[in-house]
Parts: sequence; C-alpha cells; structure tokens
Amino acid sequence: MLSTSTFTTSDFDVTDFVPDITTALPTGHLRMRKTYSGDVAGRSVTQFTSAFDQGSGVGTYVAMESFEGAVGRRRGAFNFVHAASTSGSDRSHEYGLIVPGSGTGALVGIEGTVHLRIDEDGTHRMDFEHNLDVGARDTRA
Repeated sequence: MLSTSTFTTSDFDVTDFVPDITTALPTGHLRMRKTYSGDVAGRSVTQFTSAFDQGSGVGTYVAMESFEGAVGRRRGAFNFVHAASTSGSDRSHEYGLIVPGSGTGALVGIEGTVHLRIDEDGTHRMDFEHNLDVGARDTRA
C-alpha cells in the first residue's frame, strides 16, 4: 500500500564533530525535527550524517528517522532510513527503507520502502510503500 505525506522541518541542531581524516568533502552531523501531514501524519526526529560541499552542492547524506504518529488509522511509531547523492543539480543513488522490527502500537510489523520527492515549488514529500492495511481500525494503539 502507498501512503504519501508532506513534511516541514524545524529545530536544526548541527554537531561540530570533525574527524581526524580529511577527504575532498567535509563531513557533518545534524539533528532536526519534522512534522508530517497527509496519509502519514505525526512527527519525527531525524539524524543526518553527510559528506557534502555547500558551495558546489555535491555529496551524499544518510538519515535515520524515528517517527511517531499515524499511518492511515493506525497509530504507533517506527524507524526509517533514507539516503541519496547529488552532483549539485540532481538526486541519485537513492535508498529508503522502513527498519524491520521497529514498529510499535498499531504499526507493529510495518515493513517497506520510503522515497523522498521534492516538487518544483519546493514541497517535500515522503512516499511510504508498506505492507499494512491502513483503512482498518486497529485497537492496539
């Protein structure tokens, strides 16, 4: 089943960790909060790690999210991971996965993939392709 949502971001917390190995791209860590609305509604805390050059826009990120809220009528929490690379004007090598075994409440057993989309107007969307029947009411929450 496909569940789609939009999200906004807030509360950015940049970590000043600098490794003792120098590469062509600087690495960094960031934590932020997201608010989701749509088929997937709730909040998440996202932890980013990246090798990215702000000037050229070249790099790769990996993000682990801890989500709490609802997928359709089912409430609970789960983790998901997503990653992508960019050459400055595109996205490539995209990857997204709902972490197996991470679901709680009525989201126990959720599995699937995630895909980040960015509309031309800058709206950020997350698509969750998952295994749950979200139209059914579930009382485990």
